[in-house]
Amino acid sequence: MNIEIIPAIREHEQVLANLVELYAHDFSEFVDLKLNADGRFGYESLPLYWQEPDRYPFLIKVDNELAGFVFVRRGSQISADRDVWDMTEFFVARGYRKLGIGTQAAHTVWRQFPGKWEVRVINRNQPAKEFWARAIAEFVGKTIAPTAFEKSGAGWHLFSFESHYAA
Repeated sequence: MNIEIIPAIREHEQVLANLVELYAHDFSEFVDLKLNADGRFGYESLPLYWQEPDRYPFLIKVDNELAGFVFVRRGSQISADRDVWDMTEFFVARGYRKLGIGTQAAHTVWRQFPGKWEVRVINRNQPAKEFWARAIAEFVGKTIAPTAFEKSGAGWHLFSFESHYAA
């Protein structure tokens, strides 16, 4: 398998909007997301990835086929630390899961952005918590215990670690 992490450009915005719908559908199992009147979940922050300099959108491709996306943002959404890289959104389509694609995609992004990282996982999403624990442990070479926190009445886990790699 040839796995590519491609920086998304403005022309990819509609493709990302379509992929976000799949992501939101999956995520609605764990959080209370509602469909809009047009039958879509939507993602209000998507245009910001081409308007704000500290946001980085990526497409995941496997053998030149779309397989998911990654949204990275500079600045912690928990502590407001501007020096932290935040794994804002991460999605691998169901047919590509459990093949190592997500792990390779995450590792590629972490290598590209050296420094402190945060990955947030809602408690109810046990498969995501297990995925991130495994992917981060493989990346840093040791198990990282997440920190529990609460946001908007829901329990979350926060993985914090450092990437010492450069692109």
